[in-house]
Amino acid sequence: MDLTVPEIKRKLQEADEAAFAVLERSLVADTRKGVRRAVEVARRRLEAEAAERERVAGMYAFERALAAERGGHVRVGLDEVGRGPLAGPLAVGAVVLRDDDVIEGLNDSKQVKPEQREVIAEQVRRRALAWTVQYVQPDEIDAAGMTASLTAAFRRAVAAVEAAGVIPDVILLDGNPLHLDAREVNVVKGDARCASIAAASIVAKVERDALMVQLDAQYPGYGLASNKGYGSEEHIRAIKERGLSPAHRASFCTAFTQPTLF
Repeated sequence: MDLTVPEIKRKLQEADEAAFAVLERSLVADTRKGVRRAVEVARRRLEAEAAERERVAGMYAFERALAAERGGHVRVGLDEVGRGPLAGPLAVGAVVLRDDDVIEGLNDSKQVKPEQREVIAEQVRRRALAWTVQYVQPDEIDAAGMTASLTAAFRRAVAAVEAAGVIPDVILLDGNPLHLDAREVNVVKGDARCASIAAASIVAKVERDALMVQLDAQYPGYGLASNKGYGSEEHIRAIKERGLSPAHRASFCTAFTQPTLF
């Protein structure tokens, strides 16, 4: 192959598995160090991509098996975001995925880089059979408490999916039982094991983060766009200095509150 090392590198960087196999055979006698290194880099890249595809496929297969154990097929995955912040709503995502349309990159939202979360969330919103994000506002959390708020939000999320015309056979929840429905199946670390729970986690995270940016503009001075309502040192200092805004959960802030400025 009469190509320069940079040209070969470029071809290897762009190659899929089939193209790599052809290139590797054609380069077997090329002893240039740059070429040998480029071949090895390409091989490792393709191995990593194959492992990632296998990981995501395993998430789909795992939840299909859970549903089959219950004699069902259609699964809705649910996950919550924002259980612990001092400000902003609780968000619960619900997603029903298509088995014949695998979305790459699904994982626990905490394991996905922010820019990649945006991409995956858009894919979920566009390609899922059904999806929703339901919110419980700070004053509702203060009035009802977190457990009741979680249960209410999960029930609303399932109802929204069903209102869209998708009736799940199985409701997959991350973590501990909520006893919200006879179809409920609880999966420890479900956002890393079930594709639909991971999708719900990512969509809820992206939607809630965007909402926190809006709340930051509405109630400046607390850093809500950056801390997303969590109790960072700067956020707590702002609460002590400024008091609470309507975006805050008063019941979460009793240790360091002043009379509200709003």
